[in-house]
Amino acid sequence: MPPITFIDQKQDDHMVIKIEIKNFAVKKMLVDQGSSVDLYWKTFKKLELPEDVMHSYDKQIIDFTDERVNTRGFVNLYTTFGEDAHTKTIPIMFLVMDANMSYNILLGRHSLNLLGAIVSTPHLAL
Repeated sequence: MPPITFIDQKQDDHMVIKIEIKNFAVKKMLVDQGSSVDLYWKTFKKLELPEDVMHSYDKQIIDFTDERVNTRGFVNLYTTFGEDAHTKTIPIMFLVMDANMSYNILLGRHSLNLLGAIVSTPHLAL
């Protein structure tokens, strides 16, 4: 018999996970089903990637507060989700942006679809 799970109806926390990129553990990745996939410039620099791996893109985007944000380009990175025997690695094209956020990366709908992931925010599970 499958287990019965009760959900805390008052739970409204953001889903934040840890991933691995280029042998770096990247913490504070916000799972946002309404976003694209964004990597912040400070995170890009910490990954010690050369800037020439980035594909040119210099358009501005609109952030959560309706402010215009500069972009640096796109970068394709193999990204690992999960731990131990339960991992999956997929290539993700990240848009690198100049913005100060409390998260290092936003993971959006396209990547969730590539993972075949189902998000349950009441369970804080992916």
